This record gives sequence, C-alpha cells and structure tokens, in this order.
Amino acid sequence: MAKKGDRYYFDNFIECVECSCLAATLLGETVKNYSGSKLTQVREQIHEIEHEADVKKHELMNMLNKAFITPIEREDIISLAQNLDDITDTIEDVFLRIYICDVDAIKDTAVAMTELVISACAALKTAMEEFPEFRKSTKLREYLIRINDLEEEGDNLYIEGMRELHTGGCDPLEVIAWRDIYSYLERCMDACEHAADVIETVIMKNS
Repeated sequence: MAKKGDRYYFDNFIECVECSCLAATLLGETVKNYSGSKLTQVREQIHEIEHEADVKKHELMNMLNKAFITPIEREDIISLAQNLDDITDTIEDVFLRIYICDVDAIKDTAVAMTELVISACAALKTAMEEFPEFRKSTKLREYLIRINDLEEEGDNLYIEGMRELHTGGCDPLEVIAWRDIYSYLERCMDACEHAADVIETVIMKNS
C-alpha cells in the first residue's frame, strides 16, 4: 500500500484521468447527438474540463518541486502527468476541429473511434486506481494490455476511415476536415497508450 505522503501523486493521477473521462464522455455525447447549434456551449464545457486538468498538472508539478522523496522516479511522474494531460488536450482538439470545420454530420467512423477513446480513458482510470499497488498487483498488467488492445482497434479504424475519405469521392474540403478529426482521435488513443507505457516502465524498474 502506498504511504500516506505518496497518496497525493496517485490521487492526482486519478483526478487527471477523471478529467479525461469527462471530456471523452462529453465528446461522445456530442458526436452521437450532433447539433451544430450546441457546439459553442459544448466548447465552453470541454474547455473548462481541460483547464481543470491543467490546474491539477501544475499542482502536481509544484508538489514535485518541493518533494525530497517521491514514490516513483521524478522523470516517470513528469512523463505520466504530461501524457495524462495530453489525453484531455487532444480530446479538446478533436472537438475544436469539429467546431472550426463546422461539419454537417458526424461520420460513423468518428463515432466508433470516440467510443474507443471513452473505453481507453475508463480502462486507464481503472489502471490508475490500481497503480498505488504496482509492486505487487496481479491485475495492473491486464488493464495495460486492455489499453494497448483498444489503441490497436483505434489504429485500424483510423486506417479504414482515412481510406474511405480518399476513395469515396468526398469533397476536398471535407477530406481535409476529416483527416484532421481522425488524426486527433488517433492521437487521443496514442496518449492513453503512452500513459500505459509509463506505468509499464515503472513496473519494470521495480521488478
């Protein structure tokens, strides 16, 4: 069990992932029930979540600067904090691409990729909740593998979505818009995987 003084870091990681989960859920609701008239309102909501995630990251960095002893190596704390923040940032970026391009309708591939982002964030939250026990956990690797599997599914959807754009006779402006949207959805999955990779590195260093 993590020491009381170490709980701050682990709790902060969980809170950061919760921001990602909130942002992913909001994006999911937006693409499933798409309405151009609601984009401005949702933009404000998702930005508030992204700002909250930034605040939590800065709080962690301030704590880290003052700490003499940390539960895991400082470089791993910094890397994990950055990757968790990147998830929320890229989720907001997906929405901003939809907002800026003012798309008429959401493509099925985007809905499917968003569902994977939601699932990956949920799996990462579960992994973060188990992370304090990383030295003896028998479940943590299972959660990390789940995140990697979801990222692979996301890659496949990305490839097929991009192929459809370039072979389906879409308007060039539509192709440009959706290439950006798909790319940022794929980056969301990458950020989840990168966070999982940091956890895997911590496990290996302490085995």
